[in-house]
Amino acid sequence: MNGREQSLAQRREELVARSAAQRAAISARIEPVVRKAAALDRIVSKVREYPVATALGVGAVALLGTRRIFEIATKVMTLYALFKR
Repeated sequence: MNGREQSLAQRREELVARSAAQRAAISARIEPVVRKAAALDRIVSKVREYPVATALGVGAVALLGTRRIFEIATKVMTLYALFKR
């Protein structure tokens, strides 16, 4: 190898090392976003898996409102806890 080829090989190694460091930094920074995206993906997959239940839930919220749904859910959970004993 001549001096130019050695210089290019060394420069290439430096660039590869710098690229690996940058890739690691980017991965560390976006990891929370990836976790949130994974959670959202799980939710979307469940919605696609049960479209009828999803439609019923959305329809109930549209007809009754979120406050009324919360009140009903609270009563149902209380009854469930009582009967579970």
